Amino acid sequence: MAYYLVSARAKKSKLEELKTRLLSGEIRAMRPFGTALDSSLRGARVREDGLLLWEEQDYCVPPLAMERTAVLDDYFHEIAVEPVQKGQGWKRIAKLPHLWPLS
Repeated sequence: MAYYLVSARAKKSKLEELKTRLLSGEIRAMRPFGTALDSSLRGARVREDGLLLWEEQDYCVPPLAMERTAVLDDYFHEIAVEPVQKGQGWKRIAKLPHLWPLS
């Protein structure tokens, strides 16, 4: 398994829809990646310039292939990944504000 620090630009008109899908549990229920994607998106952080960042665990080659097809490409553009050690991506972005407070 690999871990990535993901950066992306949101399609702002679609963020509320994504939030609704997260809150409903729809994304968490997706197999095989839903639990990890749900957790990562709930923890997403935002930089001052609007770039969103989160850490994602993934098994795909290329990275996030299934997640992009099923979810990410609908809500984000300019998606980039940087390999990191588990937890290091979250550590790097810890001081940034959360995109949204989700429980």
